Amino acid sequence: MRQEVFNINSMQMENLNEKEKVFNYAKELKLPVLRDELDDFITLATDENWSYRALICRLLTKEMDMRIEARRKQRIRIAGFPELKYLQELVREELPKDAQTALPELETLEFIKDGRNIVFCGNPGTGKTHMSIGLGIKACLEGYTVFFTSVPRLLTQIRECRSQKSLRQLELRFQRYDMVICDEFGYVSCDKEGGELLFNHLSLRAGKKTTIITTNLAFSRWGEIVKDKVLVAAMVDRLTHKAYLINMNGQSYRVKETQKMLQSNEE
Repeated sequence: MRQEVFNINSMQMENLNEKEKVFNYAKELKLPVLRDELDDFITLATDENWSYRALICRLLTKEMDMRIEARRKQRIRIAGFPELKYLQELVREELPKDAQTALPELETLEFIKDGRNIVFCGNPGTGKTHMSIGLGIKACLEGYTVFFTSVPRLLTQIRECRSQKSLRQLELRFQRYDMVICDEFGYVSCDKEGGELLFNHLSLRAGKKTTIITTNLAFSRWGEIVKDKVLVAAMVDRLTHKAYLINMNGQSYRVKETQKMLQSNEE
């Protein structure tokens, strides 16, 4: 059947002129620049006296650039960021001191190559999630695979996959990401079983791939979330080994914005 379709298409193509053939071949081969811009490139090549190789090279260069950009956008979409927050949007002088000091090194993304974790720990509104998403987007743009989730949502996903007997598939996907961002550890407590599931899942990546944790609780208070002291100690040990521990305590951005707004209204 496949061969018959091919023969019919070939016969139809014979009745087309060269321009139509190029358009159809380019469409089939998914070469949008060749499909849509060939005439413009030929005109430019004629005006500037390009060689045939130069024309082909420039066409393929633009095709490649478009594919690279499409892959970048796809990686960002697949990552599942709740919103797009970029590092360049940060008001760096308003970040906590630890973050200001660490950010230039983190921006190099060398920690991903080394499989090192990051723990952003501090009170709400100081830029933990923004920095995590910003690093995640930068990683996507540079070719790394990223997965963003909140800790409560991850636990729900693990439980659902276990009940559907698809937990192993989830674990394999979770292991493969170059960077996993687990947001909001500390906002919702979990029982002993939930703590064990979370620990087992995060342990799959320990020492191999990067995990970023954002939390509003100091390590000494993690026992308030996971009701098992031994498990908490093991989790802290795994996550913090060779990790960047960034103190994010400071005044909330939202509080600062509210204060500015009130001051502006008074004036």
